[in-house]
Amino acid sequence: MSKELPQPQPSEEVDLGQLFKLIGNAFDRFFKFVGSIFKGIFGVIILFLLFLQKNFIKFVIVGALGLAIGFYLDSTKQTTYISTMIVEPNFNSVQQLYNNINFYNELADAEDSTALADVLQITEKQAGTIKEFKVDSYSDENQKILLFDRFVRSLDTTTQKAIDMESYLKNFNSFDARFHTVSVIATDNSIAKQIQPIIVNSISSNDYFNLQKYISDVNIQLQDSLYNKQFKEIDSLQLLYKKVMLKEAERPMQGTAINLGENGSNDNKELALINKMDELKSSLVELNEERANKSSILNVISNFPNKGVKVKGILKSYKFLVPLVMLILTLFIFALLSTNTYLKNYKKD
Repeated sequence: MSKELPQPQPSEEVDLGQLFKLIGNAFDRFFKFVGSIFKGIFGVIILFLLFLQKNFIKFVIVGALGLAIGFYLDSTKQTTYISTMIVEPNFNSVQQLYNNINFYNELADAEDSTALADVLQITEKQAGTIKEFKVDSYSDENQKILLFDRFVRSLDTTTQKAIDMESYLKNFNSFDARFHTVSVIATDNSIAKQIQPIIVNSISSNDYFNLQKYISDVNIQLQDSLYNKQFKEIDSLQLLYKKVMLKEAERPMQGTAINLGENGSNDNKELALINKMDELKSSLVELNEERANKSSILNVISNFPNKGVKVKGILKSYKFLVPLVMLILTLFIFALLSTNTYLKNYKKD
């Protein structure tokens, strides 16, 4: 009886040659796809360059014409000047400052010389020279960090732990800045200096801010009197300790016993008084700085200059803007004409 030969079992091993072939085909298709993209981009660039070459003379003529028009407009337009003032609002008056400046700017933008002249207490002719008002925060990273430090110091210990500097800086807005710039753009280079008192008084004459300033002055005066009282009390205690030490030094020595504990206690008390005196001096310095900073509702850090400076910049020059706009329009028109011609030929084909 013959034995049956074992049947060959299907191989469970992966055909590596076939696998590498599939991977190679996938990479080949991928590189062909990427190549077709770059080829298409290159073709578009070539078509655009050919388009420019075909219409080069026309673009040169349009650019030269726009440049000539720009020179003419620049020579006939009125020269504008910008004047900038730096201020420090106190008692939460920054919102009122922005509201007032934005109101002035709306009147200037609407060319309402009558209303603007009435508000700023100038003539209509002078008001007509004002073109724009601007206000913006004036702060860098160092000032933001100092503001964060001051803000944290004003909080209790529990709240301090819940606030980090990154979140504070992320939510920082223009109203949080300590300093702000107010700018006036006008054809009269001296009008900004003339209206500065009106802008400042529009904030300083507010009854609410005046009440806040009065309360602040009272609190500062009260704190100052308390510090002076503490200075006198410390001086009295220091004199008392010196008298006690002198009395103890005058007592006759009995034997060789030395009371180190009592002398050490007196020295510690005197040292504590010296430390307290230093703390009071630092607090008094900070109080005087606060008194100086809050002496006005709106501190003027830098006044408007007597004469403004010319507004310059390529983006404000017609020599740049007019040729640019004309070239863009010409490019758009020629592109539409070329597209229309291509579609007509494509329809015929």
